[in-house]
Amino acid sequence: MTHKITLIPGDGIGPEVMNAVTRILDASGVKFEWETVLAGAEAYEKYREYVPKALTESVERTRVALKGPITTPIGGGFASINVQLRKQFDLYANFRPVSNLPHIPTRYPDIDLVVIRENTEGLYSGLEHEVVPGVVESLKVMTEKACTRIARFAFEYARRKQRKKVHAVHKANIMKLSDGLFLRCSRNVAKEYPEITYGEHIVDNTCMQLVMNPYQYDMLVMENLYGDIISDLCAGLVGGLGLVPSANLGDQGAIFEAVHGSAPDIAGRNLANPTALLRSALLMLNHIGEPDAANNIQSALEEIYRHRDQLTRDVGGKAGTSEFADAVIQTMQSGSTVE
Repeated sequence: MTHKITLIPGDGIGPEVMNAVTRILDASGVKFEWETVLAGAEAYEKYREYVPKALTESVERTRVALKGPITTPIGGGFASINVQLRKQFDLYANFRPVSNLPHIPTRYPDIDLVVIRENTEGLYSGLEHEVVPGVVESLKVMTEKACTRIARFAFEYARRKQRKKVHAVHKANIMKLSDGLFLRCSRNVAKEYPEITYGEHIVDNTCMQLVMNPYQYDMLVMENLYGDIISDLCAGLVGGLGLVPSANLGDQGAIFEAVHGSAPDIAGRNLANPTALLRSALLMLNHIGEPDAANNIQSALEEIYRHRDQLTRDVGGKAGTSEFADAVIQTMQSGSTVE
C-alpha cells in the first residue's frame, strides 16, 4: 500500500529537517507518495495567499499532513498558519505525548505524560479587535460542543491505552462561566469512564506542581491557551521543544508537526536537529496503520541517542542534520547498535 501524504516543508530550518525525516521514512520500507505544498510567507510570494488553495486541496485529498516549522510574525504581520490550518480542517485535538530520550540530562527521568489541548476555540483563537484607539478586546469563546468532544477525546485515549488518570486544567475560580463550562463538560464525560481517575487542577497550580513533581500526572486536558503554555512547560521536563512530537487530530484529517521555531539563524547550515519532526512522523506512522515501521524507527532513534557522536550539536553531538539522518537509517536497516 502506498500512503499519500501532504508535505508542508515550512521555512527556516523546515526544509532541512523535513528532508532528513522523509529520507528516514522512505528508508523504513513503507511506501509514500509525497504531495509537497507551501504555506506561510513563501506561499504568499508565489500564490498571494498564506494558505493557498493547493494546500487545502491536498489535505482534503490525503487527510494526513506532515508539517515543518513556519515562522509566525510577533505583534503584526499575517496570522498564525498553525491556527488557520487547525480551524480550517477542524483539527480539534492537539495531542502532545512527552517522554524522555536516552542520555538527555534532565531533572526528571522516566517522564510519561500526555497533554491534550482543545485546538479550535478559547482565548488562543486570536479573536481580537480595537474598540477605540488604545483599547483592545480579546474574546474567549467556549462552547459545550467543543469542551465535551475534547474531554471525550482524552478519556477515549486513556481507555484505549489503559492510562489511569485524567486531570482537567482550568481557571474556573476566576473565569466562572467559560472555564466553568469546560469543567462541567469534563465532569459529565468523566462519569462515563469509571475506571479512570478524574481530577481537576487550577492552571497556575498545575504549572507549579509539574515543576515540583510531574509524576503525579498521567494525562492533562485543557482549553487552547493553557494547552499552548503547559505543553511547552512539559517539553522542558525532557529537554525542550526540539525533542517532542505533536499531532493535530480531527474527524476528517490529521496534521503532524514539529512545534519548535523555524530558527532562521541556523537555516541552511546543516545544524538543525530533526528529532521533534521525526517523533511527530512516528505518531503519523501509527495513525496510518504502520506501527511496525514506527517501532523500528523509534528503536533506531533511541540507539542513536545512546551515542553522542551521532547526535546534532544542540544535544551534545558532532553530527549535522544529514549525518544524523544517515545514522538513524543505517541503524534502522542493520538492526545493529552504533559503534
